[in-house]
Amino acid sequence: MNQLVHTARQLEAAMGIRLPMDRTVGIGCVGAGFIMADCHLVAYRQHGLNPRCITSRTRSRADEVAARHGIPQVADSVESLVADPEIKILDVAVPPDCQADVIHRALSGKHFLRGILAQKPLGMNYQEGLEIVRLCDAAGVTLAVNQNMRFDHSVRACGKLISSGTLGTPVLATIDMRAIPHWMPWQQRLGWVTLRIMSIHHLDTFRYWLGDPDRVFASVAPDPRTSQKFSHEDGIALYILEFPGGARASSWDDVWTGPAREGSAADIGIRWRVEGTDGLARGTIGWPGYPERVPSTLEFSTVRDHGAWHRPRWDEVWFPDAFIGPLADLMVAVENGQSASISGQDNLKTMALVEACYRSVAQHRAVSPQEIIDEYQ
Repeated sequence: MNQLVHTARQLEAAMGIRLPMDRTVGIGCVGAGFIMADCHLVAYRQHGLNPRCITSRTRSRADEVAARHGIPQVADSVESLVADPEIKILDVAVPPDCQADVIHRALSGKHFLRGILAQKPLGMNYQEGLEIVRLCDAAGVTLAVNQNMRFDHSVRACGKLISSGTLGTPVLATIDMRAIPHWMPWQQRLGWVTLRIMSIHHLDTFRYWLGDPDRVFASVAPDPRTSQKFSHEDGIALYILEFPGGARASSWDDVWTGPAREGSAADIGIRWRVEGTDGLARGTIGWPGYPERVPSTLEFSTVRDHGAWHRPRWDEVWFPDAFIGPLADLMVAVENGQSASISGQDNLKTMALVEACYRSVAQHRAVSPQEIIDEYQ
């Protein structure tokens, strides 16, 4: 099995996204902000998918995005959008505090939906995420969550190295993020900065790589720069995860990164590393360079390589190219009558892990995500 992913060339070839057989299926888009306009729709058009209608809180913004991406219809409401019998897939890209309402409205009236792609985080908290999952289950609609970092090429390739046994038994995984994200206006009203917005990517990636952790210990501090704009708790987030079998993972999610915007030299980037009993993989995430196209990277070496490094490379970048992954994954699942790999049910475990981080911060102790899950059984 190791030989399947042992060379850079084989990894490069293995990272193509599986697309649905029928790319003409109508997609309804809810939201017309940056993520929809500059990521989702760009990726969908690159792969010949069929965004058929869009709606947004502001009609003029929906008209603008529709014209830009050649979307033939603009709806005045979620209800009128899903009433179109050609709309089978709903792509929801709205703030977390609006998401449950949008999905409830989409499913409460006449609709022809077979699948919904929801943004992360899945609602405001685990409880709301669970309600969304149950709502979609009751309606017979396949739910997936847009955990798009799983579809970054270096993250997926590392997952392949781990699952194939190429690195042996995982021992330690780390992510070191030193980056200044573009914060959305809705974050100020929610008081959120890092854990539910950026760390959720890394927590989900650790789950993708290593499975579900037994417990997490988290510590946070405000980001001095963002503190000048609004009060928050979780600007800089540090956490350690303990996994069954002994593996450990840790991340430094630093959105301050020093006074880079205030005049100092900048040292910005995301680096990750996975150590196993038989090999080591390390890489970078190119996202902080957006809008420049900076592909993520990976290199790995094993005890069988006599000190050599393998360095697969890809032209694709996380923003926007990897955004085809979540929707394609959902559409293939719908075609085959299966759950998506990033299903709502699976994502509840990521939501529970995020909630466990907040509880760890509040109570100064390691917290099991199962604590969160058990409270809502």
